[in-house]
Amino acid sequence: MGRTSTFLLSAAVTVLAGMMPALAAWQPQKPIEFVATAGPGGGTDNLARAVQNIITKHKLIEQPIVVVNKGGGSGAEGYVYGKASAGDPYKVIFGTSNAWQQPLVSKVAFNYTDLTPIAAMAQDEFLLWVKQDAPYKTAGDYLKAAAAGEFKMGGAQSKDTDEVLTRMIEKVGKVKLTYIPFKSGAETAVQLAGGHLDSHVNNPSESLGQWRGGTQRPLCVFSPKRLPQGPKVTATDGWGDVPTCVEQGLDIKQYEQPRTVWLPGKVTPEQAAFYVDLMKKVQATPEWKDYIEKTSQVDTFLTGAELEKFIKEDLERVKQVAGEQGWLVK
Repeated sequence: MGRTSTFLLSAAVTVLAGMMPALAAWQPQKPIEFVATAGPGGGTDNLARAVQNIITKHKLIEQPIVVVNKGGGSGAEGYVYGKASAGDPYKVIFGTSNAWQQPLVSKVAFNYTDLTPIAAMAQDEFLLWVKQDAPYKTAGDYLKAAAAGEFKMGGAQSKDTDEVLTRMIEKVGKVKLTYIPFKSGAETAVQLAGGHLDSHVNNPSESLGQWRGGTQRPLCVFSPKRLPQGPKVTATDGWGDVPTCVEQGLDIKQYEQPRTVWLPGKVTPEQAAFYVDLMKKVQATPEWKDYIEKTSQVDTFLTGAELEKFIKEDLERVKQVAGEQGWLVK
């Protein structure tokens, strides 16, 4: 072989070697299942469907995506399903902080360490909601009424974020509330509209339609400052018009819930990296920014060590409330 041929062969090998990582990068080869760990219409379901729609519209992947709801057992059904799908990169689980909180307070057949964390994509706010015709106009009025009677507080799932917040309200407001769990925030909103509850603590997206439709209204938001104004929800009011709970005499300065994405355990680093990159692409679209604005969430992106640090810190906060309530699993 001549010198020129040898040079060309070496160059070709070098080019091919440089291409190998790109050629080896994992890509999905069949349909993907998005698993929402809550019932239809709740915040987790809304997130999964928003991400599905964005991926489909922008053709971010070639394979089709179907959303399935597995919200039984306060979301444990979806996480156990993810655990049982170890090694399967075609199951993407959408959840919240209940992925790590539930095993702390309930005897469930999974731990968050059975799953592969991809990202926390948003922080969802919480508000105190009452019926449109409720006589109280402020959180202070609500607490006085709750202290004088038997109030029913609804929420999505038991021993989860909604109930944790309910117990915090009890402690700070010196009241006793009867907590009634439902499969999702959407179902809880329907129950309040029907007069079966006195209040609930839904996220903005879960009661947006009811506020717009005039069946319920927010008293206050559990945030250190008022939310961004955004578009008006009713003829006169938007999210920025809702006072903070501290303003109205309910001293809980901040309470938020991360919206999280997971894969089953035992997937490859390349498969996990693919989904981290995919979710970053989703967040870069105008549709995602519209979704964040309409649902009045806080846009964020935690992955890797940052997400693990957040989880550990949140576990410590929840342990305090769970310990006071006697929820901790021994």
